[in-house]
Amino acid sequence: MSALPPVRRSEPVSGISFFLSALVAVAVVSFITGCGSGSKSGTSTPQFSGNTSVTVVLSTTANDQLSEFGLVFQNIALTSQSGKTVNLFSGTQGAEFMDVNGGANPFVNVSIPQDIYTAATVTLGSAQFTCVAIEPSGSADPGGLLTSTFAYGQTPTANVSASLPSPITITGNSMGLALDLLVSQSATFPSCYFAGPGIEPYSITPTFTLTPINFASQPTNPANGKVNSINGEVTAIATSGNTFTMTRPLVSLTCPCPSLYTLPVEADSNTVYQGIGSFSALAVGMLIDMDGAIQSDGSLLATRIAAYDSAAVNVMTGPLLFLDSSVPDFYNLGREQQGQNYSVQGQNIGIYSFSDSTVFQTSGQFGNVANLPFAATFNGSNMVSGQNVSVYSGVLTAYYGGQYDASTTITLMPQTIDGSVVDSSQEGNFTVYSVSLAPYDLFPTLATQPGQASVLANPSEVEVYVDSNTQMLNTQALAAGSTLRFNGLVFNDNGTLRMDCAQVNDGVAFTPPSNANARSELGQAQTTRREGPSRTQQVINVVTRSH
Repeated sequence: MSALPPVRRSEPVSGISFFLSALVAVAVVSFITGCGSGSKSGTSTPQFSGNTSVTVVLSTTANDQLSEFGLVFQNIALTSQSGKTVNLFSGTQGAEFMDVNGGANPFVNVSIPQDIYTAATVTLGSAQFTCVAIEPSGSADPGGLLTSTFAYGQTPTANVSASLPSPITITGNSMGLALDLLVSQSATFPSCYFAGPGIEPYSITPTFTLTPINFASQPTNPANGKVNSINGEVTAIATSGNTFTMTRPLVSLTCPCPSLYTLPVEADSNTVYQGIGSFSALAVGMLIDMDGAIQSDGSLLATRIAAYDSAAVNVMTGPLLFLDSSVPDFYNLGREQQGQNYSVQGQNIGIYSFSDSTVFQTSGQFGNVANLPFAATFNGSNMVSGQNVSVYSGVLTAYYGGQYDASTTITLMPQTIDGSVVDSSQEGNFTVYSVSLAPYDLFPTLATQPGQASVLANPSEVEVYVDSNTQMLNTQALAAGSTLRFNGLVFNDNGTLRMDCAQVNDGVAFTPPSNANARSELGQAQTTRREGPSRTQQVINVVTRSH
């Protein structure tokens, strides 16, 4: 029998779900930049004729302070230099942003008139962000795991901004636009830990930039149309041709939405299959992970399709929060989740067991793992809190009412860390960068929990392995003293964290939590606690509303 405590949801939690679904009001704000003509002396004025197919992708610029950030979009619009407005998106769709830090997720494709656009308008409904902390020594439960979710049922008009660094010229047959969430500017809160019964003011202030993307015919990274590790469920397969529809996951508690958004996908003779032999093995209901190239019509051409567990009916992807030393049980943060049960009833934390029959594996996105100059393994004896994992399971018989969900497959997935380079060295074909993490990063934060199965020698440092396959998208120097974001697989090598790095981006400065001056008229915060050494307490929820 598991030693982990049963986790229940008290009544205030359902209040959050209800409150978030009551999208009574929306937030609209526009930011105008640039001058009227969009042309410079000595250059020709663009010739506009008809419409252009525009694909909007979502991206994120963030440090490691928050573990989840979800928003519900209701409208995205552009205004031209002549004052005409066109919609890029209109509807109700949720999106999670921390999972796409430095990457790109296709969101919507639309045909709009060619023109020079100088303003962006974003309309939002509900919003939430989550941070993770360990209860301090002076608390009633020192060492206990604490996750705090701050939420708005509505996002006030004055809280949202969307800027164009320069006017955007829409022309040609097709192009892309990247809507990037600047997370450090988008949330203020007093602390991830609060003892209650109330909390200090916080605010959710979504801050976006919108920039153009030119899609390459054979893209190599998110800056030119490549997308990696897109998770979803196969919901329709064409009767002819290698095409199917993939539905994206639920976004934790952010979105009860009318429907989850879907992506049309095509495979060709170059598509690589993992876990299944060919396109014909795909089936409706299968949970997949894929890489692809964005096409001119907004669809994806799959370069890799992986079915890590073709029999699973549920999957939860997010950071591993706690691994028990006495029994093979663990907690997982439900950043993205999908399947027979999760698509109906989302959970903010999953509690799982694993056994000798559980399959452990690493993301098939990385082809150089065997070439790393260390033993890059992932299994039940060395997985560690802070790693990003996809947990596959069968039918759930209860939502944590004293029962634990048995995992059938656990896959180590890519993640982004934000840190400062300390020094570097050479190991074979790899340059190894020692990267120091901020105190609020999950690895140093979670390492202080008592009763864990895996112990890290230095949880505040990651050895990052960079080779010729790594996409270098940084403009800051990759040198000692620089703060950068690194995306890749993080392994626990006998107590040392090592990353097989796929991409490098400019970093985001370390920032402490800061008090907000105001919050919306309708805001809520939820805290979930796990008791420390005794682990007997269930769940405490703190819900506050300002008037």
